[in-house]
Amino acid sequence: MDERSFEVLRELLSLPGPTGQEGAVIDWLEARWSPHVSQIWRSRVGNLVAHIGGHGPRLLIQAHADEIGFVVRSIDPQGFLWLASGQVRSGPAERFPVGQPALVLGRRGPVEGLFAVATGHVVPDSERSKPVSYDNLFVDVGASSREEAIERGIHVGAGVIWNPPVRRLGTRIYGKAMDDRVALAVMTLLLEQLDRDALACDLYFAATVQEENGVLGASSLRHEVDAAFAIALEVGLVGDLPTVGQRVMPTALGQGPQLVHKDWSAHYDYRLTWRIAEIAEQAGVPVQHAVFDNYGSDGAALIRQGIPTALVAVGTRYTHAAFEMIDERDVELTLALLAAVVRSPLA
Repeated sequence: MDERSFEVLRELLSLPGPTGQEGAVIDWLEARWSPHVSQIWRSRVGNLVAHIGGHGPRLLIQAHADEIGFVVRSIDPQGFLWLASGQVRSGPAERFPVGQPALVLGRRGPVEGLFAVATGHVVPDSERSKPVSYDNLFVDVGASSREEAIERGIHVGAGVIWNPPVRRLGTRIYGKAMDDRVALAVMTLLLEQLDRDALACDLYFAATVQEENGVLGASSLRHEVDAAFAIALEVGLVGDLPTVGQRVMPTALGQGPQLVHKDWSAHYDYRLTWRIAEIAEQAGVPVQHAVFDNYGSDGAALIRQGIPTALVAVGTRYTHAAFEMIDERDVELTLALLAAVVRSPLA
């Protein structure tokens, strides 16, 4: 990955965008996409939609803007913030926050803090072995009272994210919000290199809100774009790490984009998926085939609206954590695949 591509990804990963408060991400995308599209607009629920142009059937490429997060459930008299899940239901995110820098999106701007639990030196022995949960996890923003926290703009319902910096390890990049900012980075890079005269489709992009809260934003996309085909872009799962393995998940970092045939939410369109596989082979782009458990995507919402949809994913380790990891080679290969797809007939 060249430095320009990395900078696009780094900027997107650095933006705060918990479910329901995706504005900073949507603003960045609108500014970045606008010079390269014929029309761009926001839907009534906050999705960003862009019409790029071209000739042929309408193709919608979509990814979501929100990231895993929490909300402030209450502020105690000492100024500590108690949390609830920012998603429909609690999930694996609760395993990873302790010690991570926090960012609270209050009414007066972001407030820095720290995800914490009381340490073993000050809790009874009976408490030390308890798992981290919403009963003992809190955010410390350095306030000494509830009034001080409120004065800073913090309120019940404010979004909270973990906020570590983006880092590189060889060809690997890790940080928060790779889900789904890596897909938005690929879309942005694709848009900036497109030759509209070479498109074999009438191309649209969409960045959706509230995917992590039940694919809500994508559920109304057909009101904006009556597409003939759609490609949902997401992070994918990999098995190349201890305790998983190839029998469970025969995918790996650095081996190319993933074509997902099925997850918990949908069987993805058979003909479109295999047409993308054919285009990949013709373009010399390696792809991986996958079936996912414990996973869903906006693609299911598009299928419910009658749009044949394929799911293309960038392999990611440690999903729904503050240290989601991708391989830069997969970013470049996914970009190459999509560049070939938009220049090729899909039917």
